[in-house]
Amino acid sequence: MTDHSANLRARWAQSLTAARAGASAPDPLPYADNLLARWAEPQRRYHTTAHLIAVLDHIDTLADRAADPDLVRLAAWFHDAVYLPDRSENEERSARLAERALPEAGLDEAATAEVARLVRLTIGHDPAADDRNGQVLCDADLAILAADPEPYAAYVAAVRAEYGFVPDDAFRVGRAAVLRQLLDLPQLFHTPHGQREWEGHACRNLEAELSLLSD
Repeated sequence: MTDHSANLRARWAQSLTAARAGASAPDPLPYADNLLARWAEPQRRYHTTAHLIAVLDHIDTLADRAADPDLVRLAAWFHDAVYLPDRSENEERSARLAERALPEAGLDEAATAEVARLVRLTIGHDPAADDRNGQVLCDADLAILAADPEPYAAYVAAVRAEYGFVPDDAFRVGRAAVLRQLLDLPQLFHTPHGQREWEGHACRNLEAELSLLSD
């Protein structure tokens, strides 16, 4: 087992145990192993365990904003657990996976429903003004958009690699539509930290990429 897998398994166990509030339940680690196997599937180039780690790290940064940070962390584990680049229902299938797995792992009905709701929220990344859990997950998931030029370029290249089966012209059209959809949101980030630290950088990155696609 790699050190980073061991670290992720420990983080999963900590979040799940905290969310179960001490209730007697099955060993959490087999569930972590199942999810880690999903995140390591060969069709992934960006939506890998590196993305999972980044989202969990950003949630840690934003945790004070969340109403229940451990449920947000569990949602991060599931938000791309089902990922096939040629399918459009990945978030819904990921949410349904959470709804099946988490009760087996010992989470109660309300907590399971909240995790599944958060996963579905990542379809549009537009949480309500009073949705503190949703704001934290969406900001953590989109934080890559505010990266410095080199990691942002690596992110763009990895996304293109995931869609390697799509011809260049079609990819440019589709990617440009995604960028415009993000830029058309009232705001990209919803937490105070995200608005202060990430909003401006992300908008500049998106606009620069959109300009390149247009050229």
